[in-house]
Amino acid sequence: MIASIQWCGDLYKALPMPICCLVLMVCAILCGTLIGLEREHRSKPAGVKTVSLICIGSTIFTIASILIAGESGADRGRIAAQVVTGVGFLGAGAIIREHGTIIGLTTGATIWVVSAIGVLIGAGYAAGGVAMTV
Repeated sequence: MIASIQWCGDLYKALPMPICCLVLMVCAILCGTLIGLEREHRSKPAGVKTVSLICIGSTIFTIASILIAGESGADRGRIAAQVVTGVGFLGAGAIIREHGTIIGLTTGATIWVVSAIGVLIGAGYAAGGVAMTV
């Protein structure tokens, strides 16, 4: 019972660091790919490649943030927090105003949410990332 609870929580506490990073990266790839496939199936912009790269990149930045902070007591979320700003600009670039209507708002929101899923996964909460993907 205790082991199953650990899998739903912070994987950094349940697995050795190299294994944890591998599991988190595979999870980010799967989550990004699933969301991207759904978007491509509906012929929407930001398909498999784009969405997967956003999820993977957010996960990598979050893992890097945690690794750089280490056990020194430094802010583990400092680099990961900047993902929100950077991806906000990326999502804003997907939004276009054309003939009085706004196009790409859902694409921009998708980019932002996929990045949040990547940060959640990178923080060690793979089960939460999968739940949000579903």
